Amino acid sequence: MDSAHVDDVPTRYAEFAEFEVRGRTPVYLAWARGVAEDPATCDLIGSLPRIKRQPALVFASARHAGAPETEDYAVFREFVHTHWSGIEQIALTHSTQTNEAKRCAVLLPFLSLLPGPLSLVEMGASAGLCLYPDRYAYRYTLDGGPTHELRPPGSDTGSSASGAPVLDCALRDGVPRPQSLPDIVHRGGVDLAPIDPADADSRAWLRSLIWPGQQSERVPRLDAALDIAAADPPHIIAGDLVEKLEDSVAACPDGSTPVVFHTAVLGYLEPPARAEFVRRVTDLRRDAGAVWISVEGVTLLPDVAEQVPESIRRHKGIFVVAVNGRPLATAHGHGDWVRALDMP
Repeated sequence: MDSAHVDDVPTRYAEFAEFEVRGRTPVYLAWARGVAEDPATCDLIGSLPRIKRQPALVFASARHAGAPETEDYAVFREFVHTHWSGIEQIALTHSTQTNEAKRCAVLLPFLSLLPGPLSLVEMGASAGLCLYPDRYAYRYTLDGGPTHELRPPGSDTGSSASGAPVLDCALRDGVPRPQSLPDIVHRGGVDLAPIDPADADSRAWLRSLIWPGQQSERVPRLDAALDIAAADPPHIIAGDLVEKLEDSVAACPDGSTPVVFHTAVLGYLEPPARAEFVRRVTDLRRDAGAVWISVEGVTLLPDVAEQVPESIRRHKGIFVVAVNGRPLATAHGHGDWVRALDMP
């Protein structure tokens, strides 16, 4: 969705049900539909700060507090009202720092086109799991037909057991097929509260952010990616991504191509801060030779949205991949597929 700042709780939860979780997680679908039609629960959620009312955070906080993963909304509702003080405290002290390594499968086709070596600089990096696209194995399905695989050196099977989780992704409608993994010489970025990938409590919270019904696939991938990051931690600066943008790029070594990227992050900023970020990253493209890759909600960046066909802009759950402000593809928010845009 376009913004994590929630004013109208019933509408936001109804849209979360319709555009984000329908067909993907029956538990969250039941919870979101139930909340949208439940004024008392909406009032509880509405007592939180705007940035803390988002469904993914509230639902993860409830599960972190022990809510049963049931499609029976009445059972969930009773738990929330009985345990609200604990859920509220979790929501106030945590954030939706979902760190899905599979998003690298969306980024890789575009990273593979850039001149290396690359210095990756991620905004809203969380534990930095998207900073290791060269350490993961990939299995791309090409327009529903044959598969194309890439594996890092030393990974024979691409399984998490070998240390390299395999990322499955469908390439659709002419997305360039990556031929090799990138040469990465620097991994850095910015986050308000960087996560230590070796910290047990942080790892537990990241597991709570995985949607019900998806744990069997995503938890092993998360754990394997966290192990990779813990063994070679990235250089993540603590602070506001707008204010620290230039510092994060300045840390890139000479002779490399700085790549500033972000996935599902700018929605946490108010519109003026987004506009300021775009201004600054545009300056870095000119002054530092940086490349900017954004993977954000379809209407989140107005200049990008104007270039996307109106028929696509109506799909609120769609993400757009843009390179230097030019939209090139649409994508699944967690990396299941990426589809080329037919742009003039």
